[in-house]
Amino acid sequence: MNSPNPRVPHDPSPWWQHRMMWLVFGGPALVVVAAIATAVIAVRGADTVLNHDEVPDRVAAPAEQARNHAASPTLPTKR
Repeated sequence: MNSPNPRVPHDPSPWWQHRMMWLVFGGPALVVVAAIATAVIAVRGADTVLNHDEVPDRVAAPAEQARNHAASPTLPTKR
């Protein structure tokens, strides 16, 4: 059987025997598998959402103070 383009030789071997095809299909397939694995880990290991009424003020206060300080820091005065 002749190739339609005489400059490109026809290779009768199946696609899975070509290394380049493994790169073309394998790379994106690996990314999809990794994304699914990441999603499974994220869903199974998700922390429970706490109600604001359940968190004592003494626990939330340092985090709120640090957040407020980071938003508007006070600069040290020069001597």
